[in-house]
Amino acid sequence: MNIEKNNYSKVPIEQLRWNCCLAEADFTSTDDLEACDEILGQERALKALELGLDMEYLGYNIFITGKSGTGRSSTIRMLLQDRKRKDIIFDDKCYVHNFKDPDMPKAISLPAGKGNQFKKDMENLVLTLRKHVPSLLESDRYQRSKDVLTEGFKKKQQTLIKEFEDKVKAEKFTIVQVQIGPYTRPDIFPVIDDKPINLENLEALVVEGKLSKDELDKIKIKHQEFTKEITLISKKINILQKDLNQKLIELDIKMITPLVEEETVEIKKKYNNRTIDSYLNEVKKTVLENISRFQDKEEQPATIPGLKLPQIVDTFLDFSVNVIVDNSDTKTSPVIIETNPSYKNLFGMIERRMDRTGYLVTDFTKIKVGSLLKANGGFLVVNALDVLIEPGVWPALKRTLLNQKIEPETYDPFPLFSTSALKPEPVECNVKVIMIGDPFLYQLLYFRDQDFEKIFKIKADFDSVTENNNHSIYQYSCFIKRLCERENLLPFAQSGIEGVIEYAVRLTERKNKLSTHFNKLVDLLRESDYWAKQDQQKIIEKKHVTTAIKEKIERLNLIENKIQEMIEEGTLMIDTEGSAVGQVNGLSVYDMGEYSFGKPTRITAKTSIGRAGIINIEREADLSGKTHNKGVLILSGYLRSKYAQDKPLTISASICFEQSYSGVEGDSASSTEAYALISSIANIPIRQDIAVTGSINQNGEIQPIGGVNQKIEGFFDVCRAKGLTGTQGVLIPALNIPDLMLREDVVEAIKNGQFHLYAVKSIDQGIELLTGRKAGKREKSGQFEKNTINYLVDQKLLEFALKIKEFGEEKRKK
Repeated sequence: MNIEKNNYSKVPIEQLRWNCCLAEADFTSTDDLEACDEILGQERALKALELGLDMEYLGYNIFITGKSGTGRSSTIRMLLQDRKRKDIIFDDKCYVHNFKDPDMPKAISLPAGKGNQFKKDMENLVLTLRKHVPSLLESDRYQRSKDVLTEGFKKKQQTLIKEFEDKVKAEKFTIVQVQIGPYTRPDIFPVIDDKPINLENLEALVVEGKLSKDELDKIKIKHQEFTKEITLISKKINILQKDLNQKLIELDIKMITPLVEEETVEIKKKYNNRTIDSYLNEVKKTVLENISRFQDKEEQPATIPGLKLPQIVDTFLDFSVNVIVDNSDTKTSPVIIETNPSYKNLFGMIERRMDRTGYLVTDFTKIKVGSLLKANGGFLVVNALDVLIEPGVWPALKRTLLNQKIEPETYDPFPLFSTSALKPEPVECNVKVIMIGDPFLYQLLYFRDQDFEKIFKIKADFDSVTENNNHSIYQYSCFIKRLCERENLLPFAQSGIEGVIEYAVRLTERKNKLSTHFNKLVDLLRESDYWAKQDQQKIIEKKHVTTAIKEKIERLNLIENKIQEMIEEGTLMIDTEGSAVGQVNGLSVYDMGEYSFGKPTRITAKTSIGRAGIINIEREADLSGKTHNKGVLILSGYLRSKYAQDKPLTISASICFEQSYSGVEGDSASSTEAYALISSIANIPIRQDIAVTGSINQNGEIQPIGGVNQKIEGFFDVCRAKGLTGTQGVLIPALNIPDLMLREDVVEAIKNGQFHLYAVKSIDQGIELLTGRKAGKREKSGQFEKNTINYLVDQKLLEFALKIKEFGEEKRKK
């Protein structure tokens, strides 16, 4: 059978590559185009984003998924620009001192711009009190009232003392002030011979006969009575003194109250806010209870020669206002793109300072807000992975979004060492969070976190491809125009645009799709601009785009070159001519991350009588991935279904990727392994000038695979290096034809008949091409057509079955 005459499996030339043709377009370069501000190829994601941005219900936050470089961040920036959320009133957030519980500062929400006004009003209140309180307390009216109270106290005190002195004097006693340490106290001394004598010295007078025993006893009794009475008088004087002090305090309050009342009422009227009313009531109470704070203090701190000490000033901190969010200049919804979502940056913190004793202290003025409160009433954009790896951030973010409240606190990874007892009142926080992550993170959170679906109800999935049609091509051209303006690049000629679009198609590995990996396209535009300028051109042509692509490959293909050298030198054994039994050139893709390439790999199969089935040497050596293992098992199922319906499959076969030491994954070589097995069983040689790729199912159908362009080009490069014979080629699945976007040099070689590309739908078609013999169909008798490949395989397997049966019978006889 001459396969060269059997053209039914050859891929038509026009399907080898899709070429962009803008000859009939109404522009000759990007200078003739308008810059495109539209978002390309993301209609599904845009609908989801618009829904999520417009929905003002709990939990309608957005999780953006998709591959990096598909325009996720730039799209959300564009959508959020000058956007205002519906029915959202921007307000200022403040914290004030809690006079009842200083460790729990109060939160106050005010209309936008009122926060700083309130802060200024409180500053003015303190200044007013400091200025007018001393004046009121020095006024004539106050002094007259104070003097009346003081004189009344003095008169009562003098009356009590005078009456007691007269009584004491009548009994021949007198009041003496006795020094006890630094203090003096009144004491009662008897008067003997017109002289006051201490009671302790009267005993001596008795001994001297100057005083009788009875007189001494009477004096002692009287002394005790007077001592008790003077104690009572002292108590009465103390009561009078306390009464005076209370009346003086009440006088101070009476004098100051109108001033405080007038000032606080004015502030209350200005804001008409219940929280402020309650706060000002506490302020009023505190001021009236601590009037002395507002009197000037003339005491100066002690100075040390040569050392300047800061003067201690009462800053009236508890009357301050900490404006944590100021929306006075906010016109549209705030948009915060947090690139470093640490706990402190997202939720804020409470700063601490060290006092003179070395302790860390804080107060409500040290409360600093994070991005969440700065974005209140607007949008916060964060990277999902960054949020998840930062300690404590994800649980706190969930609580905030579920409760729509945030409580600033200092994140202490070691709470036992925390020194701050400050617990600010939670602040209402209505922010729409947009997280950007990959599909894996979305699935991980959705299935592993029960709260995730409650707070991220909108998923916006960015596609990596879009339709390849006239409208998309025009949009692409306008997109190139926009990038030229943004990046200050040279204009692209029509041919240059064609080159970029063809590159975008090749990235997708699908002729009817265009890539939306815009980061790669932007890099291509920049590098094309560079090579055009190196060529001293004023416009970028297709040749400059081609040069940029080639130069990038040159920077990245060191490993590819090394493998190519090893093949050319014969270190890696690859035949591109002749034929061999049980040996096929398979095609593999080496993925280096930023760059991938294809190269042939020799796959061999050896068969014998036995019951081991198909032995996957790669699996036995722990070099086979799960998908490759599955492909080998499918191959076993195919052989059983086709050849073992009337006999047992008594075969031991081994399959090996020769000179492969780094592992094998994927099922794209399963058809190659099938051809090698069939060749080995039938003992029919297979052409070595044709490389094979494609996976199979248990029905023997050839399924499409990935990396088809790289695989074809990889074998072409090997054949070209060893010398093109005109018979070499590649066998691919027919379903991969729409994926073909081959290099132009490969297309040219195929056009000239130097290289060939075949497409098959089944193992039977492929084996015919590789062996030059008919595959053979099963006849009504149940046998395959004689002298066909399938017939030879079937007969060989029958022979194996009979021999193993004979061997078993002979062994039992022995």
